[in-house]
Amino acid sequence: MFRKISQYIAAVKGELKKCSWPWESDPKVTGFKKYRELSGSTLVVLIAMVLLGAYVAFFDYVLAAVVNRVIVLLS
Repeated sequence: MFRKISQYIAAVKGELKKCSWPWESDPKVTGFKKYRELSGSTLVVLIAMVLLGAYVAFFDYVLAAVVNRVIVLLS
């Protein structure tokens, strides 16, 4: 069982080395500049989520108003 676990961990490490990580590989780059791509991508995702949330909230409000008007008209 421990052999299978160690083989799995070794395979995971091998696959992770093949990945492209969103930070600079240049050791001269330090501080927050090292994570420029990561922070940019995070900002894009956050803006997209806010816009999507506003879109859904707007149409939820509109459809709720329409349904309430229909209910009032039918009562």
